[in-house]
Parts: sequence; structure tokens; C-alpha cells
Amino acid sequence: MMDLPCIKWQDYVAQKWTVLDPELKEKFTTLLEIDDVFKCSLTLTTQEDLDFVQSISAAYSVQKEAQQAAKCRERGNSSFKIRDFTAAALHYSQGICVAPLSSEQLPLCYANRSAVLYHLQHYQDSLEDIDRALKHGYPSHLSHKLEDRRTQCLRHLSVDQKGKDNPASKNPTDGGKGTSVGPLSFGICPQAAVGFSPEKGRHLVAAERIAAGEVLLHDRPYSCVLIPGMEEVQGKRGRQDAEGGVEHRRCHRCLTETLSPVPCEGCSYTRYCSTSCQRDAWEEHHQWECSLGADLMVMGVMSQLALRVTLKAGFKNIQMAKEPIRNEHTEPESRNSKPPDPCASHYGDTYRSVFHLQHHLNLHSPCVRFLSAITIATLYLKLSKAGPPPASWDLSRPLQANSHPPDKEGGIGAAWNSELWLMGSAVLRHMLQLRCNAQAIITLQDTGAENSPVQSSREIRIATAMFPTLSLLNHSCCPNTSLAFSTGTHLSADFSESVAEKRSKASGVTVRAAKDISPGQEILHCYGPHSRRMATQERQRLLQEQYYFLCQCEACTLQQQSEEEDGSEGRLQCSSVGGNPQSGLLCGKCKGSLNRSSEERGKGFICSQASCGYCVALSEVNQRLQEIKQDLKKAVDLMERERPDEALRLLRRTQSPSALSLAETHPLQGELEDATARAYATMGDWSKAASHLERSAVAIGNQYGKESIELGRQLFKLAQLHFNGGARGPALFVIPRVRKLLCLHCGPQCEELQELQAMEDCLTA
Repeated sequence: MMDLPCIKWQDYVAQKWTVLDPELKEKFTTLLEIDDVFKCSLTLTTQEDLDFVQSISAAYSVQKEAQQAAKCRERGNSSFKIRDFTAAALHYSQGICVAPLSSEQLPLCYANRSAVLYHLQHYQDSLEDIDRALKHGYPSHLSHKLEDRRTQCLRHLSVDQKGKDNPASKNPTDGGKGTSVGPLSFGICPQAAVGFSPEKGRHLVAAERIAAGEVLLHDRPYSCVLIPGMEEVQGKRGRQDAEGGVEHRRCHRCLTETLSPVPCEGCSYTRYCSTSCQRDAWEEHHQWECSLGADLMVMGVMSQLALRVTLKAGFKNIQMAKEPIRNEHTEPESRNSKPPDPCASHYGDTYRSVFHLQHHLNLHSPCVRFLSAITIATLYLKLSKAGPPPASWDLSRPLQANSHPPDKEGGIGAAWNSELWLMGSAVLRHMLQLRCNAQAIITLQDTGAENSPVQSSREIRIATAMFPTLSLLNHSCCPNTSLAFSTGTHLSADFSESVAEKRSKASGVTVRAAKDISPGQEILHCYGPHSRRMATQERQRLLQEQYYFLCQCEACTLQQQSEEEDGSEGRLQCSSVGGNPQSGLLCGKCKGSLNRSSEERGKGFICSQASCGYCVALSEVNQRLQEIKQDLKKAVDLMERERPDEALRLLRRTQSPSALSLAETHPLQGELEDATARAYATMGDWSKAASHLERSAVAIGNQYGKESIELGRQLFKLAQLHFNGGARGPALFVIPRVRKLLCLHCGPQCEELQELQAMEDCLTA
């Protein structure tokens, strides 16, 4: 998924390209260097372009408004009255972020949020909000309420501290299970090495045997940007929280989830988990982003991320990265030899590694190049008009003697030295790189009703980032790695000693071997299209369109051979409409398996039992599968509205005998069984819920594999059901299998493993 500019801006630039003089088009298209492309785009960008951005950015206002803050406070009060404290905290936080510093709404929102945080037992956060409310002018005749709350918070914190200091309350060691082993160090494990070839570019290979579950690398993003408008969490009774987008719930620097964010004082959008993150972000990028908040939303996440990377790097780092790499050990007589290609080397998590990621300028279509270039040129001009250049780009002293007069006709501020076009060129470089090197930061979010006894979750994409080391990994549709993202938490090290605490509290990614990797074997990561989820032709098309290569990985090669032999169209079709001889579809007459008819070449299916001979058209199969999907969606919606009995009746009707049935291994059957298990669990029938979830696990294992994280999460839910139902034997039987899969993909410190350990301790006590 590309985080491109908004549709109005895309259409505007597309029209600009359409009417561009043919000679200028030809000139732009033939440019081979990014510096030249940016310089050209600057000459093509007009005041009209800047005015158009201004006109559409009005819909993305980040101005603070007291009236809007009052409305947020009223919504918070309504949630507080029904004791929905989480929703209330979100509303009050939004009020704090949109309230002007001089507004009376600001101290009122802080005071109200302190009450919510007290009820949520976040006593330290409540104390901080009490201080903020008083600092910003909370009415003196009401301040006694805050002082009473302060006393209560301090009393609770004192009790909590005594509990921590009591040796009897401390947990004994558990033989290494779930214990932290120190701060995290970022980098590549000693068992892996960076390789290079003209065909593959930089890549990672195993220098020695790596066992499944071992950590291959830890990496932190050079920079990242939260994705606005992404709904994150279900609220009570399954409804979406009004203020539930990730941009309202997470720190805009380290991505920590928080109910008490610290607002930016200049705009209503940006917020942080702490004053330290607020300060660091301000120094690094936000002091220049703040006034352009609405414009950046128009120009998209990729543009903003490219700008952040450039602002963080600064002029000196970019100048150094552009210089040819010289080998210090080269003999004097060979000094004139061609220097090594900087793109063939890896420089750890430094900016140089980011700078030398492939930008594929020559592979982007002219329209994509033009959209990127005009967008960045417009952003550059906007930034130049907003104020003086960033401190890391202040060239007035070192370059004063050689600098040219500023282009006053173009409207660039006097402090913007003409050499600063390098900033715009760097932003454009990163914008083009991100099309092939952006990494989505994924987190697992609870989607079930509040206080649900069984976990119900889904993966959501909360941010886009640029990872210097993770970008080394090439793609495979059947990767030999698993990725686990962390957001603003202290991670534990798997192969390091220690690093500064400041580094350990950050978003990051841990890559583990999902299977044994032999020496010399390449370490591979899936860019999205996975052989377990998507047909070969569709995967190859998507990879060609976005990453500019035809995938010939092991999965693509084997599946292509299989498809050529039986005329099918890929594994996804096999699982959903029966593209394989083992289609996952059953005959409605004899319950034999349905196979694709060889005579029809994919236009129909025939029963595998010769004595039956039942045939069904492809259109009928697709219609039936669509009906099942619609019923499944309705059933899930009914459960979200706390009507599990109605959902159960619908699911039973959906699975009633018909002309077409699903085999137990069909993915849709797995989803139906999962939904049925959820309905029974909601009604408290743990035994039936577990029975249906076991059937769902069969389909999950068939689709994703017996060692997959997907199966691990499904079995984790099964362990919860057995535990809640008091089924001691079945629970103790499944827990070790779940532990193995979660350790393999998520590491020994994941929260689910701690819950498993607690269940096991309880069952064996």
C-alpha cells in the first residue's frame, strides 16, 4: 500500500503533466539523476501549485479551537457518566490537544482527565494532570477537588510502593521463563552476514547454521510516521471509539500507546507519550513540520516520512553520503582505480545505509516520477516560506563565501541559501526509495468486546517506517523469517550486552528464523504477497508493479509448475474456489471432494467419485462462497452488538447441507468454526466453543502451516477456552504447543507467553 498524496492533489498533478509542453515532458523523462529531476521540478512548480495545496489543506486543519475542545470535553463527560473511562480519557485527551494554551477548556480537560486516570488506577499520570490543570489556571474555587484527588493518588502510590518493597511479594525466579535479560542492542546477529551481487543487490545470508527461533537482527526505524485515520480498537459493546484512531492513542515519536498524551503546543494533531519524546521530536523534525501539518496530510505519509528522514540527517550527513567511498587500505599505485560502489556496502543503522537504498528512478513511470517531484518541490517551497531553515541545514556560516544570492523572484526566504536545494533533492530521493523500501509497522489489536474472556484480535498497520537494516532482506513468497514489532517499549536482548536506555525505549523490529537456515542460504522476508494467502499470478503482478521484479522464489516456481500441470490458477483459488484437485469443496450429493474439471479448463468442478458424477459450474461455486462470506460478516456484526444467539442461528443455517459444502480444511470453514466458537464462548459454553475452535485450527494449520504464527494464535485462544472451562487435561496438553509456536515467532518475552505461564501455574498448583 502506498501512502500517496490525497486524490485531489494526485488529480491536479496528473492534469499538470497532461498539459505540460511536450519538450519539457521529454526533458523531464530523460533526466537520469535525482538532483537534476528535483532542479527541473522546481522550475515547473508555480505559485498556483502552492495556492492549490493551500485550498485543499483547509479540510485537514490542525489549528487549535476552544469550541472544539469544549465539545470533546462534553463527550468525555458523557462517557464518564456511563463509566466508560477509556473512551472518556480519549475524549478529554483530544480536548487537551485542540484547546489553545490560553483557553479555559485546557485546565478543565486536564482536571477531568485526571479523574478518569484515577479511576483507571493510573495514579502517577493522574498526579501529572492535576499539576497541569493548576498550572494552566484551573478555577481556584474548585481546586480543593484536585487537592483531594492528589492526596488519594499519593496514598495509593504509597501502598503500591510498600508492596513492591516487600520481599514476600516478589516473584521467585522461574528458571529463565519470561525474565528480561537486559536492554536491547540493534544490529545483525554474528551468524549472519551482508552479501552483495548485481542481481540481488545488498542482502543477508547465513554465515553458519541458524536454528528456527533464533534472532537474526534487531532494527529500529531511522524515522517513522503514524498513519492518520486508522481505526485501532473496538470499544465497549463492539462500537468504534469516536477518538480511537492510532494518531489519537499513540505517541507520534516512539509509537507508545497512551491514554494521557502530551500535546504539541502549536498544532492540534501531534501528541506524545512524554515530555522527553515531545522535546526530542521538536528538535529533530516537528518544529519545521508543525506549521505545515495540514499540507503534510495533503501530501501523504510518504512525503512526510521522506522529509523527516532528511531533517534528521542534516546537510553534513547527506554531503558525506553523496561522496564516493574510498578504500583506506588501497595501495598508492591503485589510487586511481574505480572506487567501490557505495550501494554494495552496509553501514549499520546510520544515515548512509538509508541514503544508498535503491531509488529505482529509471523504473518509476514518468507519471509517478512527476507526482513525486512536484509534490516534494511544492513541499520544499512551502517549507522555505514558513521560516528559517532547520539548524542542521544552516549553511550561512560554512558556505557564506561561496553561496549565491537567494532567488527572491521565486519567493524563497532570504535565510535559505541556494545550496539548500540539496535538501529537496534528498527528500525526493527518499520519497522514491520508500515506494520499494517502506515498511509497515504492524501491531496486534484486540477486537473483541471489553473484558472478553477469550482473545479476539487482528493485525493493523499503525505506521510507515524506513528501517536501515531490515531493508537488506530480499523478498520470498515463502519466507524463512518472522517479524515482531515493538512500539515504545523496552525490549530484551537476545544476543547483546547493553546499550543506552534512551535507545531501548523506541519502536523497533525483531527478525527471527522461522525455520532452520543452512550456511550460505539467503535470509528472506515477505514484502506482503504470501504464498499462503495469494495466488501466484496475483503475487507476481503486485510485486512487479510496486517492486519492479518478477518473483521467481521457491513458492512461485513450484506453484507455477503445479498450475501448468493441472491448469489451475494458484493456491488462493484452490482454497476458495477449488483451483486444485484438492479444492476444499465437497459434493452436495455424496460429500466426495470436488475437483476442477479438466475438460472445462477451470470453468467448473466435478465430483471425484466416479459413481456420482455430480458437476457444478464455477459461477455457482463463486456465488455460494460469496453468500457464505456475507453470512459470516453478518454473524460477526451480531456478536459485536452482543447478540450471540442470533449469530449462532445464522451460522448454523449457513452450514446447513446444500449443493456445495466446505471441507474442514477450507479457509472459509475455518472462519465459520472460529465465529461459532466465539458465539458459544460469549454465551459461556466453553466446551462447545473449544470443540469448534479445534476444527478452526485444522483449517488454519492447513492454510498457513503447522509451524505458523497464525496457528499459534488460534491455539492460544483454544488454551484460553480450555482454561476458562476448567478442562485441565486439554489445557495442559495444548499449552506446550502454543508456547513453542509463540517462542518461535515472537520470542520468549511476548505477553501471551506470560499469560500461558500463569494458566499453567494455576492448573498445576
